Amino acid sequence: MAQLTYRTAGESHGPALIALIEGMPSGVPIDVAFIDGELHRRQGGYGRGARQRIESDRAQFLAGVRAGHSIGSPLAIQIANADSRLDDPEKSPPVFRPRPGHADLAGSIKWLTTDCRATLERASARETASRTAAGAVAQCLTREFGIECFGFVRASLDTTSTVVITRESLEQLRVARDASEVYCPDTCATESIVASIHQAKIDKDTVGGICEVHVFGVVPGLGSCASGDLRLDARLAAAVMGIQAFKGVEIGLGMDVARRTGSQVHDPICFDGAKRGESSLGFIRPTNNAGGIEGGMSNGMPIVVRGAMKPISTLLRGMPSVDLRTHEATQSQYERSDISAIAAASVVMQSVVAFEIARVLCEKFAGDSLAEMRANHETYLARARALGEP
Repeated sequence: MAQLTYRTAGESHGPALIALIEGMPSGVPIDVAFIDGELHRRQGGYGRGARQRIESDRAQFLAGVRAGHSIGSPLAIQIANADSRLDDPEKSPPVFRPRPGHADLAGSIKWLTTDCRATLERASARETASRTAAGAVAQCLTREFGIECFGFVRASLDTTSTVVITRESLEQLRVARDASEVYCPDTCATESIVASIHQAKIDKDTVGGICEVHVFGVVPGLGSCASGDLRLDARLAAAVMGIQAFKGVEIGLGMDVARRTGSQVHDPICFDGAKRGESSLGFIRPTNNAGGIEGGMSNGMPIVVRGAMKPISTLLRGMPSVDLRTHEATQSQYERSDISAIAAASVVMQSVVAFEIARVLCEKFAGDSLAEMRANHETYLARARALGEP
C-alpha cells in the first residue's frame, strides 16, 4: 500500500480549503460527525476574531468514501470559505506594510513582490482547517486500534495548569476541556488565561501559550532507530513545528532533561504479567519522562508532546515596520485577526500528532484494508507477547 500522506491547498479568502489524503486503507469508518466536531472546535476559544462568526466549517468529501467507509483511493475533502473575497481588490487590498513575526516580509522578498497579500493568504492559519480535517480522518483509523489522542492548552504567559492526564480520566478531562473557554481542563487555570487574553485585548496586544497532546494505546515499536528521518519523535516534532506560529516542541520532559542527571531522567523498566494484554505488553514504568518514545520508537507508554505557540503576529496597535514600496518607516498593516488562538492551536496540534501516529501505524502494520492491518497488528502483538516465554 502507499504511504499515508496528506497535502492541503487553498487560501484564507479563496473559494475553499482542500485536504488530499493518500494511503488510507479501505474499510475505515469515516465519522463525519466527529470530523465536523473537530472543525467546530478549531473555530472556538476565547480571544478568536470575527472570522469565526462568518465561517461554519464542514467537511465535504469529494472522493475516497463510499457508504461511510474509505475505499482505498485518495480522499479529497473540501471546506468551503464563506468569506471568499480573494479577487475583490476592495475587500482584499494589497498589503505593503509587513507585520513583524508574520510571513509577510520573507514571502514578499521570496516571490519578488512588494504586495504581501499572496503570501499572507496562504501563510494564514486558516489553512489549519484542512489539517484538522485530515487529522480527524486519521483518528478514525487510530481509534480502530484502541489509540486515543487528547489535546489541550497547558499554559499561557505566567499560568500553567498542573492537571494530570491519565487514560482512566480521559472522558472527564474531555468534558472539562470542552467546557473551558480556552480548552484547558483546569477551572482555575482557565480563569487566569481568559483574564490574560482579556487584558491583551484592552492593550491591543496578543497572547500565545503551550499546547499539549497525549496519545494513549500506542504499542511498542512504532517508528525506527535505523534512520533519523524515521524516528517517531523527529516526525512528531516536524509535524508540530509545521503548524503556523509554533516555535518550539518537546517530547516528555523535553528541555528539562538538560537540568537533571541520568538517574533522574530515564524511566525504570518493570514487568507486570497481569498487564501483558495492554498496549504496553506488560512493560510498565513508574515514570514517563521519555514521553513514550525511546530511540525514536514508541515504548508502550503514553506519548506526550508539547508545543509552544507564539502570540499572533497581527496586533491592533501595530508594530514598527517599513513600507515595501518606499522603505520608509511606518506601522505594520492590520489584517482582521485573533487576540489569541491557543485553544484552536491545541485542536490543530492534536490533529497533526494523530496523523503522524496513523502514518507509523500504517507503516508497521501495512495493509490495503483495515481488516488486513488488524490481522497484521494481532500477529505482531501475539509474537511480541510471546517474547521471553519458555
